Amino acid sequence: MDPKPRPNHRRYIEILRSMTPEQRLQKAFELSEFSKALFMAGLRQRFPDVGEDEFRRILFDRLEKSHNRNY
Repeated sequence: MDPKPRPNHRRYIEILRSMTPEQRLQKAFELSEFSKALFMAGLRQRFPDVGEDEFRRILFDRLEKSHNRNY
């Protein structure tokens, strides 16, 4: 049993199935960009006083740590 209720999951699946492959790919790109922006905004909030070079170092360090090494 799913521990988290997802009342709209069925509708979500219906919408995905109604999309063309191109639309689904575009949605995947949009979600990827959104995730990246959210991740960066969280880092900016956590490290508001670092410069751009230091921010990029922190960003790349965090991305390296979260990278799935099975690929």
